[in-house]
Amino acid sequence: MGEEPSAGAAPGADGHSVLRRWADGDGQQALRASIVLLAAEGLRNADIARRLGVSRQTVSTWRKRYAVEGIEGLVDRARTGRPSAVDEGEIVASILTSTPDARTSRMVARRLGCSHTVVAETRHRWNLSGSRLTVPQIPVTPALEPSDLWPVGLHLDAGCTVLVLAGRSVASVPPASSEPAVDPYALAAVGNALAEATSAAEAEAVRSGVGGPGGPAGSGGPSGPAGSAVPAGSVPDADRVGTFLDAVRRTHPLPELHAVILRAVPNTVRPLQTQIAERCSHLGITVHQPPERTTGLSFTRAVLALDAARHPESSTRVLLDVASVLSRYVDSAEPARVRWIREPLPAPSAAPPTLPLSASGHSGPATGGGANQIDLGSFNECVVIETVRLAGRITRGEIADRTRLTQQSVSRIARSLIQRGLLVEERQRHSAVGKPSSPVRLRDGAAHALGIHIDPHVLTAVLVDLSGRVVARRAEPITSDPRPGAVVNQIADLGETVLDQAGHGRWEEGFLGIGVATPGPVDTVSGTVLDPPLMSVLRDVPLRTLLERRFSCRIVIEKDCSAAAVGERWIGRDSRACDFVYLYLGTGVGTGLFLNGDLYRGLTANAGEFGQLCAVTLGRFDESGRPEILPECNPGSYAPADQASQASRQIGRQRAKLTVQEAAKAVSRGVLSVIDLLDVGLVVVGGPFFTGEVADVWLTEIEHAVNAYPTARRLRRIRVERSVNSSEAVAVGAASTIFHSTFTPRLRRTP
Repeated sequence: MGEEPSAGAAPGADGHSVLRRWADGDGQQALRASIVLLAAEGLRNADIARRLGVSRQTVSTWRKRYAVEGIEGLVDRARTGRPSAVDEGEIVASILTSTPDARTSRMVARRLGCSHTVVAETRHRWNLSGSRLTVPQIPVTPALEPSDLWPVGLHLDAGCTVLVLAGRSVASVPPASSEPAVDPYALAAVGNALAEATSAAEAEAVRSGVGGPGGPAGSGGPSGPAGSAVPAGSVPDADRVGTFLDAVRRTHPLPELHAVILRAVPNTVRPLQTQIAERCSHLGITVHQPPERTTGLSFTRAVLALDAARHPESSTRVLLDVASVLSRYVDSAEPARVRWIREPLPAPSAAPPTLPLSASGHSGPATGGGANQIDLGSFNECVVIETVRLAGRITRGEIADRTRLTQQSVSRIARSLIQRGLLVEERQRHSAVGKPSSPVRLRDGAAHALGIHIDPHVLTAVLVDLSGRVVARRAEPITSDPRPGAVVNQIADLGETVLDQAGHGRWEEGFLGIGVATPGPVDTVSGTVLDPPLMSVLRDVPLRTLLERRFSCRIVIEKDCSAAAVGERWIGRDSRACDFVYLYLGTGVGTGLFLNGDLYRGLTANAGEFGQLCAVTLGRFDESGRPEILPECNPGSYAPADQASQASRQIGRQRAKLTVQEAAKAVSRGVLSVIDLLDVGLVVVGGPFFTGEVADVWLTEIEHAVNAYPTARRLRRIRVERSVNSSEAVAVGAASTIFHSTFTPRLRRTP
């Protein structure tokens, strides 16, 4: 059916010029003006719809509206109900904090109370289409090429707010999950803290007038540690942000850096943005402006959410660190600044911890990469290896009885493991009944791992074979150099020395990697040491990333007490093939937990913080209500047992040293709480301060507490035993973490 081209009135001369101006622009008004102008040229609705890519109903609606109301009919009317648009940063954050099945445009629009077409447009602009996260496109000006972007710095003071991003080659897409890509609570904490910090900064700008003339960019200024609120005083704005940008570039010398200026106080003499741009140009940092459809707050939340979704290994920690720094700024009584700088990023080629591939022509981990001859093909192979390891020597028939595998399966797996050098077949056992049997055992030299123990006072490194035997060892006092790089270099040098001491011929076959045990808390997934007690030099140091630059092999970072528990399990064989609590007596007292046949590491791999539990059990809290740091949980400070009479004296205000027996009584109450909580039957005690002269005191006090006082004491008898490991238990345990993660049968493999 034909359509009348004159269904809408033609514009007059004045209206024609207005419509032309609108049509040259962008947005909905441009579309509506184009519809009217094309209709005035005599085009039919179908032709206009085809040319503009809209429906014929849309063309008809706006032609009729113009015919009745003129130009005013093409303007959006005020209306109730959902807004036509919403902040894009809020849309991005809502998408990333939703489960995959709740990320559709309509569901997000329903939560935010906006149009689903707006959500769809935002997803397209930020490249977030689909339920899986592809490579995001952050629509800043000038535009950024799609890449893997990491927030690496945030500066906020009365004068400006600057967010720095590091761009690298595109990484793999995180696997789909039924859980939200981002922790919504951590992201909300950042949003609330940033809103309060921005309000405080703007109020400070009004009070102090810091938007006035600033000093020349690059003239220096106060400097403080990353993640701290540093007094600002009267230092020019450009100087403060300049020192921040210098520090970011020093921390991240290789990646491309992009500075997004989120807020800048107007400057009537020399714009602050110009000064920041000059400093960035000098440092090789590209300056960008945030998208028009976001605020500084929502843009920052969106970028942090994208980072958390793309890099889940450190997402929650980064969000909470940023929130903590912002909160300290708000609580500061003096003028201050926010300066958060992320630790160096993981190596671009870093993959999830897996067994390295075998390599020919190996020349040592410092130059070539760990050679690995082991490639376990199935869960059943791990089951057989674990059974042989626990038994020491065992026949194929006994393996079948213990594992409930068929004789044929066991024979096939054993034959394969013997051919690959993991198992050794011993001399036949002759029996009066049936065929002679040939026991098998693990070949000790089939695999090796290097273990390094970082203690506040001493570094220990050992090379361990598959049986747990120490092939080479070395220990030395930790350097007094306060630079993190010096400590990391000493750790790497010590590891290389032990490998050289052993000789390549004794370990390079089947070298599986390096386990590093360090005081907690530690981010084991990203390999970052967080806040180790008595070792502030390693605070926020990305230890695994730095060691990967020296060793081209697998590296696992673990808490010291957890590593000691793994070593106990591995070396103890059948005697430790049960659930147990490992009480580690080192510079502090910690626990490693073996539950249901595997190390229990907790949500963040920091389970076993015994000191706080002990303080709560004893009712010891400081003035702020936080559990005390107990002297009883510092075995290195105890007085010898023969000085018990001196322990009751008071020397001035300083309390005399605790005796071992006093400390053991207090610690045993904490162990009692662990037993009541977990209901396990074995407590193993070990560590560098569990020596022969005090061991009996510890064993006596703990055994009495865990058997005399528990609620279920009528149902069980708790065994309290010495560790089967030596004083190098943690270093051996660190190496054993490599064996444990490689050979322990799990349906779901974890590092």
